[in-house]
Amino acid sequence: MGTRGVPARYGGFETCVEEVGRRLAERGHDVVVYCRRVPGADPAAEHLGMTLVHLPAMRRRSLETLSHTGLSVLHLLRHRVDAVVVFNAANAPWLPLLRAARLPVATHVDGLEWRRAKWGPTGKRYYRFAESLAVRWSGAIIADAVGIADYYREEFNVPTELIAYGAPKLGVVSAERLGEVGLVAGEYHLVVARFEPENHVHLIVDGYRRSAARLPLVVVGAAPYSDRYTAEVHRIAGDDARVRFLGGVWDQELLDQLYAHAYLYLHGHSVGGTNPSLLRAIGASTATTAFDVGFNREVLGDAGRYFSTPDELAAELESAEQDVEGTATRAAAAGLAALRYDWDDVTARYQELCERLATGRSPLAGARRGRRAPISSARSGRDRTSTGRSRS
Repeated sequence: MGTRGVPARYGGFETCVEEVGRRLAERGHDVVVYCRRVPGADPAAEHLGMTLVHLPAMRRRSLETLSHTGLSVLHLLRHRVDAVVVFNAANAPWLPLLRAARLPVATHVDGLEWRRAKWGPTGKRYYRFAESLAVRWSGAIIADAVGIADYYREEFNVPTELIAYGAPKLGVVSAERLGEVGLVAGEYHLVVARFEPENHVHLIVDGYRRSAARLPLVVVGAAPYSDRYTAEVHRIAGDDARVRFLGGVWDQELLDQLYAHAYLYLHGHSVGGTNPSLLRAIGASTATTAFDVGFNREVLGDAGRYFSTPDELAAELESAEQDVEGTATRAAAAGLAALRYDWDDVTARYQELCERLATGRSPLAGARRGRRAPISSARSGRDRTSTGRSRS
């Protein structure tokens, strides 16, 4: 619970639920997924072996997730299960109800949400408060990146279950549908991101405009609550005909072809831990240049190139276009890096964790939990430069 549900059409949480949930179902487990009701849609009762429960949510950014999870918890109290995985630390205020009902629960805390610019002072304080609740009331904390695990150990003195996402291994992908959006395989750069400041779409577009890149920049993404930021990105693009906005692309076949046949993938995410868009790019063996933070270095290592400013990105674009052989070598290295992120292994880790919770072996049982020191940006996941190998 805590996500938009499946089929996965939105982000990393939903992708994780779908990939792990269907594999658990294939292994004989009963998997229940709480989904947000879509007005006017006919909700399915089952998806890839998972049972779906559709419930409404308040259509406001600050309340949508929390309201839906609250209804999910009330439903779950009447329809008990062996173990619960709650995604997003923002849902932590509902954890005491689950604990009171003796339902063992793990919380996937995601990234450092309080760093996102879309949240004002009240929202940031709420996320910091929710983190402490998650630590206090969860039987286990799930982190998807080393930087997130380090943060919870240093700030709250608790261990985490380090379980990243898997990378889809796309293999040979047809390019036949690229013509629908006016593209040719290998002749465009790509960025896929939700339009939020921390994903640096504005910086990528700005850097591209400053470059002498020959290949067009294709921008895929949307943001339901970020009209102002979206307008700013379009303003930066101006009348540069090389920049093409496709909006949100929910057709997974077309999206796979876009990833697989990009000359260079540009990744600007900075606060969300291990990012599924980045994993999808390297799973497609696409050369990748990423915003320079520890989360991205943890995934790419030496297979990636990095930028922090528009001018740095402009130089990287020009270099990549001039060095065709080197870019091809980087693409192959990206594909090898993706082998470390396997959905079957991720599923085995979730299964083992849920079995421990269901049998009363809480990973946080007896842990001394509590904030150890005030947060400082220098100690946050955003500023870490770890290139350590992910362990899932």
